[in-house]
Amino acid sequence: MTDLDDIDRALLRTLRKDAEQSASQLGRKVGLSQPATWRRIRALEAAGILTGRRLVLDAEKIGFGVTVFLGVKLATKGRVSLDDFERAVTAIREVQTVEHVLGLYDYRLRVVARDLADFERVLRRRIMTLPGVGNVEANVLLSEERRPGPI
Repeated sequence: MTDLDDIDRALLRTLRKDAEQSASQLGRKVGLSQPATWRRIRALEAAGILTGRRLVLDAEKIGFGVTVFLGVKLATKGRVSLDDFERAVTAIREVQTVEHVLGLYDYRLRVVARDLADFERVLRRRIMTLPGVGNVEANVLLSEERRPGPI
C-alpha cells in the first residue's frame, strides 16, 4: 500500500496532530464511519506506513534543558565496527536519536543533557569511550521549529 489517497493523507495528518483520538473522532474529521476509519488505520499499519503512536516528552520541562547534535566519525569502518558502535550508543539514555548518515560524519546523534556541564560529562565519559569513535563535532541547539512532515 504505497499509493495513498486523499483520505489516507487526511487521516495521517489528523493522527499526527493527535494520535490519541478515537476512530469515531478521526472518522468525523476525515469523512468516514468508525469501521471504515479502523480499516484504513489497520491497512496503514499493515503497510508499515503507520508504525505506532508514541508519547513525546518535552525534554526541557523534565530537566533536560540542553540539546546537542553530534557528528561522529568512526576511526575504523566495517560491519563489526558499525554494529558495536550502534549497540553501545543506543544504551546511553541521553542519546535520543542515532542516525547513520552519508557525508562528513558516519553518525548524527541527538543528545539531551541537564546543562552544558552534564553534556560534557556524557560526552567525555560515555560517548568518547564508545568503540571506534574517532572525531566528534558538537552543535548546540538554540531553538527549534517543528514541521509536520511531508503528508
